[in-house]
Amino acid sequence: MNTASKGPAYDRQLLLDGAKRNTVLDLTEVQRYGIESWGDPDYVCIYGLRPADWYGRGIRILGRTAVECTRDELADKIGRDIATVARSIPPTSGTLVIDPFTGSGNTLYWMLRHLSGAHGLGFEQDPIVFELTSRNLAILKLSIEVSNRDYRAGLSNLTIAPNQLLVAFIAPPWGDALNKSTGRDLRRTTPPISEIVESLIGIAGKNRLLCAIQVYETVDRASLAELTPRFSWATQRIYGLNEPGQNHGLVIGTRGWVPGR
Repeated sequence: MNTASKGPAYDRQLLLDGAKRNTVLDLTEVQRYGIESWGDPDYVCIYGLRPADWYGRGIRILGRTAVECTRDELADKIGRDIATVARSIPPTSGTLVIDPFTGSGNTLYWMLRHLSGAHGLGFEQDPIVFELTSRNLAILKLSIEVSNRDYRAGLSNLTIAPNQLLVAFIAPPWGDALNKSTGRDLRRTTPPISEIVESLIGIAGKNRLLCAIQVYETVDRASLAELTPRFSWATQRIYGLNEPGQNHGLVIGTRGWVPGR
């Protein structure tokens, strides 16, 4: 495949903050981003499919979604780690998995693959992203419910059954949260991570809660120290899939039980 052409580099700047931010990408553009930013035309694998395969089935994404989505290799690992912790819980009446900032829905897709029998629910405030994601999930016949609302409105209407485990993947927009020297400040995401966690704690009530919070390879220590006391147990994972300094990870926290006890 030859994707060489004149013009700007297909990188994070162009797709996330530049002219391609709100443009539906064609297959060549998706592959160019993979090649020019990561050296891999198949970098943006989502829903268990390579770009040529998902594009061929009618899946479409915006430029910013190509950058912001949790690609398959990472989403699979996230789903496995969440499921491992969830399996340590005492018996429940079921599992509700939510993604308050759904985007492509790929993380939710992989969490549900690893949490057998769970129900998935996502909230996506952006109407364009919501429309594309809803269409993509329908094409693939995936039973994932996504609603066009912000996370506050979504959570305010959330109904949890007695003794149901609530699992939440928390990955709000970063805003100016990433500092090159101190790492990602969890207090500076939009909205702050602690605000989201407090909302989830209030909604879960007496039900057990598992939060999986997306972090970067380096995390501001003060912001992490402020967050973890809200949980009964917490751990951190970093996934070494990219070059050092460019990797994502999770802070997994539970409330209402401690794994292994």
